[in-house]
Amino acid sequence: MKKTLLGAALALAPLAATAQATLTAETTTAGSTPHYIDSTLAAILDSAGVATLQITEGATLTNSVQAVAEGRLDMAPAPLILPFLLSKGIGPYAGVGPEKGAELAANLRVIFWNAGSAQILGYYNSNPIEDIRKLDGKRIWNGPPRGAALTSGRAMVQLLSGLKDGEGYEGIQNEWPDTVSTITGGGVDAWTIPEGLPSGRQISIAAVGGITIHDVPSDLLASELGQQILAAPGHAPYSVPVEDVRAAYDGNDITIVTDDDTFDSFATAFGQIVPATMDEQLVYDITAAYLAGKDRFIEGSPRGPFTMMSFGDLDGVSQGACGAVQIKMHPGAIRAFEDAGHTVADCLRP
Repeated sequence: MKKTLLGAALALAPLAATAQATLTAETTTAGSTPHYIDSTLAAILDSAGVATLQITEGATLTNSVQAVAEGRLDMAPAPLILPFLLSKGIGPYAGVGPEKGAELAANLRVIFWNAGSAQILGYYNSNPIEDIRKLDGKRIWNGPPRGAALTSGRAMVQLLSGLKDGEGYEGIQNEWPDTVSTITGGGVDAWTIPEGLPSGRQISIAAVGGITIHDVPSDLLASELGQQILAAPGHAPYSVPVEDVRAAYDGNDITIVTDDDTFDSFATAFGQIVPATMDEQLVYDITAAYLAGKDRFIEGSPRGPFTMMSFGDLDGVSQGACGAVQIKMHPGAIRAFEDAGHTVADCLRP
């Protein structure tokens, strides 16, 4: 379903100037962190007179990343594992191959970063998981048919229980728009999803009946496998006071379970990507508007304060980009960050 998020932009900025450019973008379903970021960015760019952002919702970001790399799409939120896999021509990009994959990945540039979603495990209280370390024989929704979320979902189940998809449990996948209906329809015993805070998707799931959400137990996160997953391409550590998580879901039938006073997991590191060939001044204007719009991003939604976005200095490591993932920033974005008084690590420069 394709929607041009002009109505929201005009509602937020009725006196907005005429946009100078029309750009195409793809994002995830409504209620997700990438969707919130992209819809807010659309409003900010329209208000600033920089661009009109035409957004296709419910996209599979594996396809979106390749479309940006091929120059068929202007912008998308990219889980950083996807540019990494594309550069190697492996995983969902095995059909592209290493040589072409490396060529395509070299066409990607980041304009800003975020890590607003963390992996959770959930189930209905009417069909509880007695021990999240024993998931044998369960049907678990663990992601869309391919892509970063599926990789992270499989990693979560393996970390919790030692089981691999199809070997001890049955992984259930479908496209993002069908996720909630699959879960609420009783097609699975549990689900693991990278979620922002609060998650509209989890609230929708809980509207059918009370649910319980778990983080990753501390001993498992500190294990050798846990540390490998934290350091894996596209991941970053995530820790929020558990009382903040409970407060975010206050009024919903959602129980939060942790083994200490923090909700700990691994985050999905994202970069907002554009083609390397995008006009430098346009990218500068987009990024400058993004930086100037910090308050709108933080205050525009209950999830805003928990969306770990880059509005300050960029060291590369904190963004998940200067290790196995070697994606670079667009020169226009670097200039905008530096003009705003921020430093940008050399490893992020093309």
